Amino acid sequence: MPTKEEWKKQLVDNAEQQILNLTDSDRFKQYLNTLAKFHRYSARNIDLIYSQNPEATQIAGFKQWKNDFNRSVNKGEKGIRIAAPMIKKLTPEDQKRLDTTKEKAIVGYRYIPVFDISQTSGEPVLSAKDFVKENLADHKNVTNLYNELKNYLNNNTDIKVSEKRLSELGGAKGYFQPSTNEIVIGSDEPDNALKLETLYHEYAHSQLHGLTSEFKDRPRAYQETQAEAVAYVAMQNIGVDTSNYSLGYVATWAKDKAVIHSALSEIQQVSNKVIELSDELTKQLGLQEAPKEPEHDLKKLSAHDLNKSYQSLQQQVQQATSPQQKAQLKNQLNDVHQEISDRTQKQLKAFAEENPEIKQPDPEYDQSLKR
Repeated sequence: MPTKEEWKKQLVDNAEQQILNLTDSDRFKQYLNTLAKFHRYSARNIDLIYSQNPEATQIAGFKQWKNDFNRSVNKGEKGIRIAAPMIKKLTPEDQKRLDTTKEKAIVGYRYIPVFDISQTSGEPVLSAKDFVKENLADHKNVTNLYNELKNYLNNNTDIKVSEKRLSELGGAKGYFQPSTNEIVIGSDEPDNALKLETLYHEYAHSQLHGLTSEFKDRPRAYQETQAEAVAYVAMQNIGVDTSNYSLGYVATWAKDKAVIHSALSEIQQVSNKVIELSDELTKQLGLQEAPKEPEHDLKKLSAHDLNKSYQSLQQQVQQATSPQQKAQLKNQLNDVHQEISDRTQKQLKAFAEENPEIKQPDPEYDQSLKR
């Protein structure tokens, strides 16, 4: 039986070994999918999540699922262990010893259990990325996002994005020129999704491998692995699967396990930035619309499902960010409310008919109370 410290080390070592085994394209795809879903976690915890449950999509603690999402962890589920910092309030002696003026500091880590949404039951959990995915299935919207990203980079950063015909690029889809901080994309690329993916790829190069970048001196195989991994994560985030192209490209460069292992933590840093930028641009384009309620006859729903639908729509109305979205959700909410009201009235009427001995309110008196 391993000690607690041995168990912790085994947990981390197992995560590291999983990453080292990612030379297989399908496994690397699974890891990058996990990275896209958990981009706000530390690289260490992403490794831990992936090593224990590669299929995980949304993670929260036992109480957080209950309090924040109205969901309960299913009986018998085994938690996924992640590292959580232990924070201590510093005494004057601690501050002097650590040469700091901060009132608190991290003094260690403990491994706490969290649970994937697949291990829980309850209210549906909404995600902006779910809304984006359906809209971006239309290539017109992919093109719009490409243009929006290009314009954003040209107008809000020191990066300049231009286009040239593919015949002028020597077989490449695009390139980043560190000396001029310029990105060039093939203007006549027929696949709009691949054109957007190429822009993400070159933007990743600009952030990771520009003249002033921390990682500018990485070997070429290392740089290409990083850039394409970031591009793949960015496209997965908006619901466009480029695995047939991206993972083949990654596999070509990342033949050495050490290349993947060394590149992963740096991939995460730029992936975070790209995901947040994409989310902001898709909001501006109006692509994060409310998800459509499943088409169904409200009259055929059970009372339980009808109430769940009502509660879910109430939550969505509160979270809606645009007037159009809010109005659409309120209309759906009113329909469900009307169905609940109609059922209640029918039940009351049936109860009154079955129990005639119960005195009914005087219609004239009832009418006098209305304004």
